[in-house]
Amino acid sequence: MTRRTMILGMHLGTGYGSQALAWRAPGVDPGNYTSFDAQVRYAQAAERGKFAFLFLPDSLAMTRDLDRQVPQATLDPMLTLAAIARSTERIGLVATGSTTFNEPYNTARQFKTLDVMSHGRAGWNAVTTSDPAAAANFGQEIADRPARYGRAHETIQVVQALWGSWQEDAWVKDAATGAFVDSSKVQPVNLQGRYVASRGPLPIPPSEQGQPVIFSAGGGEYGLTIAGRYASGVIGAAFTIDDARAQREAARGAARQAGRDPDEVKYFAGVMPALGRTVPDALARRAALNRDLFPSRVPYLGTMLGLSLDASQLDAPLTPAQLTAARASPVDPRSAKALEIAREGWTLAEILAHGIIDYHPTPVGPATVVADHLQEWFEAEAVDGFWVSPDVNETDVDTFVDEVVPILQDRGLYPHDYAGTTLRDHLGVPRQYGLDPRTTRAS
Repeated sequence: MTRRTMILGMHLGTGYGSQALAWRAPGVDPGNYTSFDAQVRYAQAAERGKFAFLFLPDSLAMTRDLDRQVPQATLDPMLTLAAIARSTERIGLVATGSTTFNEPYNTARQFKTLDVMSHGRAGWNAVTTSDPAAAANFGQEIADRPARYGRAHETIQVVQALWGSWQEDAWVKDAATGAFVDSSKVQPVNLQGRYVASRGPLPIPPSEQGQPVIFSAGGGEYGLTIAGRYASGVIGAAFTIDDARAQREAARGAARQAGRDPDEVKYFAGVMPALGRTVPDALARRAALNRDLFPSRVPYLGTMLGLSLDASQLDAPLTPAQLTAARASPVDPRSAKALEIAREGWTLAEILAHGIIDYHPTPVGPATVVADHLQEWFEAEAVDGFWVSPDVNETDVDTFVDEVVPILQDRGLYPHDYAGTTLRDHLGVPRQYGLDPRTTRAS
């Protein structure tokens, strides 16, 4: 029996890093927001570390306070990945694409073009959009959840049908006979749903992996139907091993219910490592980077701990009286970790530097600490792998590849090389072309 090995994805985002003020970090070019060369450089480093895929989220509206912080997504994930595709050879290329504000034909054409361009390395993170600001950019309003997910199911099915409308053996390209394509094998799909429709066909032949891999990122009952029927990768967010294991099992169960093999669905938890020579070194680096943001976060830290806190105590630990009164908020799942760290005697700035208000767990310290975190979750079968969000891409992608990856490899947890050339090879998921007959029956 082949030993199960960890799968890693690298989150690129804006090109600066996961921290909102990463654009101000030492050694970072503040102009990297528009630098595709920088994105290519980080992608090549991740490929050197045998990462299975890059993950680029997307936002259809302006995010954050642009006076001091950068937006949360790159200029355009598809164009960014097209630039990266031409300068890499193996790493997978996964972008988020909304099923709410994109038409199936456009989505099918863009992602399959990227798949052909990259020789079978493309993936589509198919998500619905619930942001009213995004809807306003399309002159619309956000529909209710049943309608959004109804459109999502129709969109994914139409996209898959379009991907398969140019059959795998249709491209003859026989110069001697003059036969370019067997047109009988390039057929319209003629699909009409309640929300979307397309006639087709899509004039793009298959890639080396057939068609792009579908990912999903939604949770709950509606999100699980997307993951179970279509996804080969699930982009997750969990703060504890138990939570991650429950999410993974839910996705696997949804796949089983849809008539698929649950091993076809790989679950990835997010992780935001704060790397440094020591724990204090890593915390000092993060605290220096986020110093201007921490004062505004202290009141929420107080809410997490059941205390009234303000920025005047930023450089001091909780007092004995505060520690006695502190209680983890039942509303925020990150609160228990915040209380645990507070009881270790760190200052409020250092507690915040532990990433307790970040979107994902933050192992803090040298590479061994990060590797231990990944190993614990993986061996507990809470995850199939992780999507890694470095603090500062300019420095931390290389640090992770040069220091964390070798530890995982030495422990037999992570491959020394790619198992194949396509994204499906990297994930260990089967080939698919066109609609999956198992899930269309499940519909």
